[in-house]
Amino acid sequence: MAKSHYQFKKRQKELAKKKKKEEKRQRKQENKAVEIEDAEKSPDSFEDNQ
Repeated sequence: MAKSHYQFKKRQKELAKKKKKEEKRQRKQENKAVEIEDAEKSPDSFEDNQ
C-alpha cells in the first residue's frame, strides 16, 4: 500500500491559502486607492458646479 504525501499536500494547501490571502489584500488596497481618488475628485467637481 502506498503512503500518502501528507506533508506535500499540507504545504500545497498552505501555499494556496497564502496566495489567496495575498490576492485579497491587493484587491482591498486597489479598492482603497480608487476610493481615495474618487473622494479627491468629488469635492472639486462639486465646487465647479456652483
